[in-house]
Amino acid sequence: MTNMRLLLVEDDRALADLVTYHFERSGYDVTRTGDGEEALILVEEVKPDVILLDWMIEGISGIEVCRRLRRRPSTAHVPIMMLTARGEESDRIRGFETGADDYVTKPFSPRELVARVGAVLRRVRPALAGEALSYADLEMDVAAHRVRRAGHQVPLGPTEFRLLKHFLEHPGRVFSRERLLDAVWSHDPDIDARTVDVHVRRLRQALNGDDRPDLIRTVRSAGYSLDAEH
Repeated sequence: MTNMRLLLVEDDRALADLVTYHFERSGYDVTRTGDGEEALILVEEVKPDVILLDWMIEGISGIEVCRRLRRRPSTAHVPIMMLTARGEESDRIRGFETGADDYVTKPFSPRELVARVGAVLRRVRPALAGEALSYADLEMDVAAHRVRRAGHQVPLGPTEFRLLKHFLEHPGRVFSRERLLDAVWSHDPDIDARTVDVHVRRLRQALNGDDRPDLIRTVRSAGYSLDAEH
């Protein structure tokens, strides 16, 4: 697993050092803070693929950070794993109800933590499990750079291929134009939000030949998602 961005929110420096060491060894890019306020700022700057969040941190509590992140459209679907010494069932239930995807009680094995984060990411990012992506009647061979819909090859330009790959890695998730710019174009200063609309339109035209149902949903004032149910 490579190039996964992890935000670690933990104010125990020794534990944060240990966790950072194991995740960086496993190929993650780790950004860390021990402060809840700073975490809420960093999450918009880093745009992490997963967040490790300690329950008891400086400033805003971890549970409140989790609650606020779930309210933001840009972070509503980012996997969050809570780290805490609180092992009571009521606390675990509260963490899940607030929006945590998993819950690890201290002390824990760093290797197990890496494995559990990997399992969470594989659930939300199918590309991590291999070189093939699929959704509805769409199939993408990442290694061969080929796309098929209902068994028929779909020719795509490089940008449309990257855009579709990003959608296939996050089916059902709504992305703003700005988030797509960051994910697909890496915030090229010569690219603006209108460019996203142009390439989404091209992608639609390529995928929807032969009057096939449109798999890309436009969400007013929010962005786009890959969604067969709309």
